[in-house]
Amino acid sequence: MNSGRLAGLAAITVTSLLWGTTGTAATFAPDVGPLAIGAAALGIGGLLQAVIAIPALRASREALLLQKRTVIVGAIAVAIYPLAFYSSMHTAGVAVGSVVSLASAPLASGMLERLIDKRPLSRWWMLAAALGVLGSTLLCVSKIDGQASSTTHTFLGIALGLVAGATYSTYSWASHRLISDGIGRGASMGAVFGGGGLLLMPVLVLTGAPLLTSPGNIAVGAYMALVPMFLGYLLFGYGLTKVPASTATTVTLTEPAIATVLAVLIVGERLPMLGWIGLIVIAAVLLILALAPTNSARASEATLAAVTGTGEAA
Repeated sequence: MNSGRLAGLAAITVTSLLWGTTGTAATFAPDVGPLAIGAAALGIGGLLQAVIAIPALRASREALLLQKRTVIVGAIAVAIYPLAFYSSMHTAGVAVGSVVSLASAPLASGMLERLIDKRPLSRWWMLAAALGVLGSTLLCVSKIDGQASSTTHTFLGIALGLVAGATYSTYSWASHRLISDGIGRGASMGAVFGGGGLLLMPVLVLTGAPLLTSPGNIAVGAYMALVPMFLGYLLFGYGLTKVPASTATTVTLTEPAIATVLAVLIVGERLPMLGWIGLIVIAAVLLILALAPTNSARASEATLAAVTGTGEAA
């Protein structure tokens, strides 16, 4: 097992742990709407990514201009993702929204890599993605308890979740594409997430007033922006230098599992046996990704060469 790849998987797993706390954290600010939560979390977090990357952005300005289409696509995806993700959870329930969003992302990432980058996906990745979707679905089914007020709300939440999954995979792909083309991790993440953060600022201005109405709401907003989003995406960016976007999004299928465990331990929810089976299946996904290659060796070597500057980009 390549030590760099293992470090990347570990970083993305920690990222999933941090992201998995967002649903529980949001329950401590029940009067703040999903658009405000999403805009504050990824908007402020994205701008902080850009601030710490200012030297790297200046150094890579010309390279980023050459890749402006990728940057713009990634930034738009960053802006749409949190709005769709938190609205999905608000509309269809936390379990359904998070599972649909995250379970659809690795499939979308794999298709992006296959269709745009022409990167072959191995049978191991296909197995891991399928098991991840299965495990997340089991979690979803085990936790559906009438949270959505109607069938229409459920389907709307699922649709928003699919949008969230597609945009999540898109900005993951865009960030990895920039890194693979020789642009540094800081500049790549700073450009994509900084651009997305700027796009989210008008939404935050229009919807974010409830975040300032109490110390508790302020604390929730600050936590979401600084820990899961800012710190989480620093780790996520590091992970993208070590593994393909399809692998990264597959690993983050652990997020709904983590969110479920936190709901059991902190919120006091009960998890049926079907849910525990789902957790075991997701654990198997991590084991497969840690022990088996998920893409062709040729593609992995090309990506590594691009990041280290020892060869052409994949």
